[in-house]
Amino acid sequence: MNTFNTILILPAAFLVVFGEAAFPGLRQLFGAQVDLLPAFMVYAALNTNLVTVALLSVFGGLWFDALSANPLGVTILPLFMVGFAIYLRRDLILRELSFAQIILGTIASAVVPGLTVLLLLTVGNEPLLGWGSLWQWLLMTAGGALATPIIFALFNWCNHALGYQPRTETSFRPDREIRRDRNVK
Repeated sequence: MNTFNTILILPAAFLVVFGEAAFPGLRQLFGAQVDLLPAFMVYAALNTNLVTVALLSVFGGLWFDALSANPLGVTILPLFMVGFAIYLRRDLILRELSFAQIILGTIASAVVPGLTVLLLLTVGNEPLLGWGSLWQWLLMTAGGALATPIIFALFNWCNHALGYQPRTETSFRPDREIRRDRNVK
């Protein structure tokens, strides 16, 4: 856990949000845009500190809302709630297993849009909801679930390739022999 993860996560989240808005290929093909911010939040909650989780939820939520039809700031609270819930239980989660990453990505990708719609309905906005919304929600959930292990692998590779890896040295030298007899000569 270091600041290098934060430096990697925030620009990557910006590029992902911008890419989702600028390149609508998946949205036109499937009828729904996959949101990758919940998958980023899963990685941030499991591998960084609470400050990075809060920064990702604030900046990622603002970037997402600025490029969507959402009111500005409505996505911040759902992202932070998901990230904080995972952060609280991260010691119990097997973060290196792809299965656990997929499950957490599925839950996060399903909960964030659901809470966002709930917040929109609470503040009096009327989002367009119908049977097509169910298809979009299922596609967003599946896309986020599949993207989460890829994001973990990508960030682990970046940390290994670009980050500082402390070298552990022992005081034992393998070229020395330890004498184990009682007679010292």
